[in-house]
Parts: sequence; C-alpha cells; structure tokens
Amino acid sequence: MNISVADLAVSVATSADAPGMVEVIHAAFGARPPLDPPSTASEETVHSIESQILAGGGVYATVDGEPAGSILFHPMADKPGLVSWHRVSVHPSFQRHGIATAMVDAALDYAAELGYAAVELFAREEITELVSFWQHRGFAVNRVAPHGVVLVRSLPLVLDVPTAEQMQALGVRLAGLLRHGDLVIAGGDLGAGKTTLTQGIGRGLDSEGAVTSPTFVLSRIHSSRSGKPTLVHVDAYRLSSADEFDDLELDATAADAVTVVEWGAGLAEELAEHRLEIDIRRSVHLSGDAEHAEGRLVLIRPVGDRWSGVDLASLGNGTGRG
Repeated sequence: MNISVADLAVSVATSADAPGMVEVIHAAFGARPPLDPPSTASEETVHSIESQILAGGGVYATVDGEPAGSILFHPMADKPGLVSWHRVSVHPSFQRHGIATAMVDAALDYAAELGYAAVELFAREEITELVSFWQHRGFAVNRVAPHGVVLVRSLPLVLDVPTAEQMQALGVRLAGLLRHGDLVIAGGDLGAGKTTLTQGIGRGLDSEGAVTSPTFVLSRIHSSRSGKPTLVHVDAYRLSSADEFDDLELDATAADAVTVVEWGAGLAEELAEHRLEIDIRRSVHLSGDAEHAEGRLVLIRPVGDRWSGVDLASLGNGTGRG
C-alpha cells in the first residue's frame, strides 16, 4: 500500500474519535504476537476510550479519513509535570509508512503545550524492536517494571513570544547557552520569525555584519567581534534534496561555529548528533473577548547528550507555558 504524506492527518483526540481509536487499538494489539500475560487492550470499548480522552487527552491519526493511529494521555496525579502514554497504536494496514513517527512528534508537542515536562510509557520486554523504536526517538529506559521497562523522555520547552522584539531577546538568551559546534534547526511557516530569532542569536554572539535571510545566497558566515563562536546562517528553503544541502559543505565549519539552519528539518540533522530543533508557530493573543496582536509559540526540542543538564527553562524569562 502506498501512502502519501498528504493523506495523513494527526489531530488532538476528541470524544468523536473514540470509535476510530478503538478500531486502531484492537487491530494493532491483536496483530502482535501472543504475550504472557496477555494485553488488556482488547477490553477497550468506545466508552472506556472516550472516558480516557476526557480525563487526559490524546492524539488521533487518520489516513484519507480512515483510522490509522492512537495515543492516549494519562496524567500522573502523584507526579506533577509527568504524563503517561497508553495504547500507542498504529493500525496494521498503515504500519511502516512513517505514521508512528509523525504521531509521536505531534503527541510530544501537544503534551508540552499542555504544560507537561516529561512523558513516560511502558514497553513489553518481549518486543525488542518496540523498545528500540522509542530509544531512537529520544526515550531512555528509566526503570524495570513487571514484564517490561518504563521509558522516559523530556518534552519540548514551550514559550509564548508575543513580539518580534521578544523573539530577538529570546535569541540573545539562547546565544548565551550556545558554544562551538552547536547546531540549531529552525522551522515554522513563512514569516514566523526564524530570521528574527537568528538575529537575536547574532546579537548574543556579537556577530559582525547584518544578519538577514540568506535565501538567495543560501548561507552567510558572521565572525564574532569578541571571540565568541562564529555564526553560520543557512536558509535551506530553496533546496530540494540532501545532495544539494551537502553541496554547501557545512561540515567544514560546523565544529568551530554555531550553525543555524532555517528550513533544515529532514536535511540538516546529519550535521550533528546533538542539536536544538526549534519550531515557531503563529498564535493569537486574546484581550478579554477580543483578539489582538498575533504572537508566536516557540517549541524548543533538545536532541542528544550535549543538552543533558542544560537549563533550557532559563530561556523562558517569564514566557513559559504551563
């Protein structure tokens, strides 16, 4: 079966999605090898799934309108800031087409927007490829549990950034955490604020020259006036393949610079095992019952050991969510 990305939709789960989520859960868990003790997933009903959606939320994936994936959230009442994922499922008809990864990425972002700091989930020890799947997506084994392990992952930092001035200020604060060899991949809609954030990074690094979008020249190098890392600013918007990205030869400067790649998702990850992935989204701020200035929601995902123990929360400066 061929599935195009355009066919896939991942959304916040609602009560109306409960029947489709039951179908996915029953099909996915029913296709697994027999387990001892057996899973209780077959006992889920539309009512039980609806109750779990109302209590904690979740995400639901469809392909061309057909039920394709499901993740349910269980808040941990005794562990504030932690949410547990249950019934993580992809319908057998749609497996191995990237749906699980897309659904997990959406669930991570949604959990972060809800104010959670970390997510945990249980994986059966018999299904070794499942444990490997989660580890490749930033989860680490936290503890051994009966018949399996519990894996945990920190969630993206979510910040409200109402103005361009505050976006630049965020970039300045981020520059204070960056060092030689760091990679930042910035994504978001056209005009979302990627270059504005990079301008702030340039200010924080005391970079020479005006930091402007390198859309047509593809990359610009800004040395620091005060011995801080050089800023390499890249715009990958017009690149259509990994080969074109490789032609920029960014690996020649990556170790001695801070490299910021706009539109770099799916292209720039090979530059560094450790990186920050930043997604900038438009958001509408409310005043009473009226909408006013359109702001931005910034999600910052640390990837790799480089960022273990780094206080990214300090970037919030009072703008954090949750």
